[in-house]
Amino acid sequence: MNTRKTFFKKADVEAAPLERIRTFGDPVLKQQTKPVTAFDSHLEKLVHVMMDMMEREEGVGLAANQIGVLSRVMVWRHPENEDERYAFINPRIVERSEACCTASEGCLSVPESTMEVTRAEEVVVEAQDLKGEPLQVRLTGMLARIAQHEIDHLDGILIVDRTTSEERVRVLRELRERTLEI
Repeated sequence: MNTRKTFFKKADVEAAPLERIRTFGDPVLKQQTKPVTAFDSHLEKLVHVMMDMMEREEGVGLAANQIGVLSRVMVWRHPENEDERYAFINPRIVERSEACCTASEGCLSVPESTMEVTRAEEVVVEAQDLKGEPLQVRLTGMLARIAQHEIDHLDGILIVDRTTSEERVRVLRELRERTLEI
């Protein structure tokens, strides 16, 4: 039996207050997260909740502050293989390629909006696993984009901060119009 698959099964938890994606304008999204120091059952539960929310919202990544938790935790999945799911604790990018690529990105915290964002095509990420063991991975293409996006969240940076001023104005106008329709 693959223990990773068993560990990342949907958590049987009732909807808790933190099980809501924080959206653009919520101040928690602009805050820096704090490093995790306790690798315990609370961290395990947080990761379960985050994995469940990511799946439910059909995302490919989720940072802890997107659900109001200021811990340096991100979860993500391979967009082409849903069985490949990962939790990075205290992640940081230690190397970026000079080669960059601009592509359309969406964000669970900026719902129903996409914008063009330029990112490094390759990154090296250092993090810890759920037991606190160090890991280092080299990611390319879409996987590198996902890691950069989620680590930005952990640093209080949103995709609207990474796009052109024209794209930012367009998206903010769309958000305002949607809010007025409600």
